[in-house]
Amino acid sequence: MARYREYNPQRDRESVHRIWREIGWLQEGQEEAADTLIGGGRAVVAEVQGEAECLVATVPGSIRYVKDDLPFSNVASVGTSRIARKQGLAKGLTAAAIAHDAAQGKAVCGLGMFEQGFYNMLGFGTGSYEKWAALDPRSIRVKAEAGIPSRLTVKDWEKVYQSRLNRVRGHGACNIHAPECTRGEMAWLKNSFGLGYFRNGQLTHHIWFNTEKVERGPYNVEWMAYQTYQQFCELMALIKTLEDQVRLVTLREPPSIQVQDLLESPFRIRQLTEKSAYENRMQANAYWQMRILDLEECMKKTHLPHGEVTFNLVLSDPIESLVPADAAWKGISGNYRVRLGSCSFAEEGKDETLPTLKASVGAFTRLWLGVRPASSLAATDDVHGAQELLEDLDQIVCVPEPHPDWDF
Repeated sequence: MARYREYNPQRDRESVHRIWREIGWLQEGQEEAADTLIGGGRAVVAEVQGEAECLVATVPGSIRYVKDDLPFSNVASVGTSRIARKQGLAKGLTAAAIAHDAAQGKAVCGLGMFEQGFYNMLGFGTGSYEKWAALDPRSIRVKAEAGIPSRLTVKDWEKVYQSRLNRVRGHGACNIHAPECTRGEMAWLKNSFGLGYFRNGQLTHHIWFNTEKVERGPYNVEWMAYQTYQQFCELMALIKTLEDQVRLVTLREPPSIQVQDLLESPFRIRQLTEKSAYENRMQANAYWQMRILDLEECMKKTHLPHGEVTFNLVLSDPIESLVPADAAWKGISGNYRVRLGSCSFAEEGKDETLPTLKASVGAFTRLWLGVRPASSLAATDDVHGAQELLEDLDQIVCVPEPHPDWDF
C-alpha cells in the first residue's frame, strides 16, 4: 500500500524529475525551473517501494467573485510514474491535498485538466470556454501607438509577478500567491522573453512571449498584464510592431475583450492562410475546472442584485469517499438552506416549506460561478429542481462569464 507524505526535495528530487520525464513534462535543462515550480507551494508524494512515484503540488491564491475575493487553492501539478498507474494514487493523493488546503481555510479549488471526467470524481465542474486567436500582427488595428518597451528577462521575475497581481481583474480572475511559480514559468521555456512598460519604477503592463522559431514565429503570448484598457491597446500595438518579421502570434483572448474587433479582414486572412504553418484562426477550449470547498464562505461573498431566492440544497460530493480517514475536512455533502441574493448565505438544515435543488458540488459550482445557467445545467449536468426554481436561479445568478486569467 502506498504511503502519503510531504515532499522532501533532498530525498525526492530525482524521483520527481523521473516522474515528470516519464509523463513528458520535463526536458533536459528544465530541472531547475521544475524545482522552482514545485517549491512555490505545498507538495506531497505517494511512496511505492521506498520511492516517490506520484506527486501532487498545490499553491495558494485568491479568486474574485464579481468584486469580492475568496481564498483559493490551485492544484498546480498531478503526476504519476509509469510503474504506479491504475493504483488510485493520483486520485487519492489529490483528494488528500485538497482536504488539507480546505482545512487551512481555502474556499475554492481550481485546476487545469488533462481530460474531462477524471477530476469530476473529486467534485470538480468544467469552467468557461477560453478562446485563442492566432493572428498575423500586420492585421492588428488599434487606436494606440506603442512606446519603446523595456526588455524583460527571468531576472525581472519579481517585477513581473507584481505586475500580474496588479492587472485588471474581473469575475473569476485568480491570483496565485506564490511568486516562485512566476519565476519558474518564465524560466521553463527556452526562447521566452518579455516586453513591458515602467512608470515610476513600477512595471505597469507587459507581455511574456515564447517561441520555438525566433525568426518568423509563430510567437505565443504566454500571458499579458495591464491595469487599464488603454494599456491593453498599447500592448496590442506593441505586438503589431513585430509585423515585419513575425508572421503569426497566438494569444488567449483577454476577459471582456473581443480580439476580432481589432483585426482587419479577419475572415479573408483566415481563408488565405487555411492549413498553412501560419494559419490565422480562432479556437476555444474549456480546460479548467473548479469546485467549492467552503459553501458557507462562498455564499457570504455572493452579492447578487437581481432578486432573491431561498431554497433547500441537497449537495453531493464524491470526494467524501476519497479523503483520508483522519482528514479534518471530508467534503461538503449535506442538506443546506441557501439564499442567493444581495445578502446570500448557506446554513446546514432543511426547511420543508422551501423548494429543493439537488446537485453535485461540481454542477453547483458551475451554477454559482455563472459558467452556465441552472436550466441548462439541469439538462446537461447534475442539477435537479422544479422548473420555477430553475428559472428563478437563471434570473438571479446573473454574473459575467468567469475567467481565471492565470493559467494553472
